[in-house]
Amino acid sequence: MSEPSSILVVEDHSDIVEILQYTLEKEGFSLTVAKDGEEGFHKARRELPFLILLDLMLPKMGGLEVCRLLKQKQETQGIPIIMLTAKGEETDIISGLNLGADDYMTKPFSPKELVARIKAVLRRHKPVHEKGVDQVLKLGDLVLDPHRHEVHLKDETLMLTLSEFRILATLLSQPGRVFTRDQLIEKVHGPDIVIVDRNIDVHIASLRKKLKDHGSVIMTIRGVGYRCKEAV
Repeated sequence: MSEPSSILVVEDHSDIVEILQYTLEKEGFSLTVAKDGEEGFHKARRELPFLILLDLMLPKMGGLEVCRLLKQKQETQGIPIIMLTAKGEETDIISGLNLGADDYMTKPFSPKELVARIKAVLRRHKPVHEKGVDQVLKLGDLVLDPHRHEVHLKDETLMLTLSEFRILATLLSQPGRVFTRDQLIEKVHGPDIVIVDRNIDVHIASLRKKLKDHGSVIMTIRGVGYRCKEAV
């Protein structure tokens, strides 16, 4: 088992690897590097790092395929993945998030922002069996109680639809994580709810309106989906 600070970098550009090594080792992380997708897949299974930085454009096996395979394996499916993408790869970003990646950074990226993203992902990461929304969630004056099925904002009880409640619970359960529309639809959908594609945007707009001054805690990630702020 790897150290709690261990990161696997799957990246074939040596200049980027050099920047990552300098930046992350200075922050106290230990790094292992793989130069192609196949090597990255096998190292992830063998070393079980605490986080993977995964480039999407890789030799031998693309980053999306690496992500898909790792999320299918029981021993690696809980390892958080941050994708490293080039500009214009919006479709690939959405695909990666739908496959289970936790976040993404677009090249060229700020080393400081990358470190912040890594720390945020590690803070909110939990084993798969703990990810259900089964505890009271709080963000500033906003409180969601899944057991009582209530949402309170300061001293006011908000009247939310079932869809709005499930969307808010999903976003609050992992602040900072980007959820695609498809992921939110999957979370919201149930035997008593039918929801399709862009209807998510309508529910988000209604939810923001009901949250009033707190509506800004739900952030739009253009072309990708939504995330909840980590603090207010």
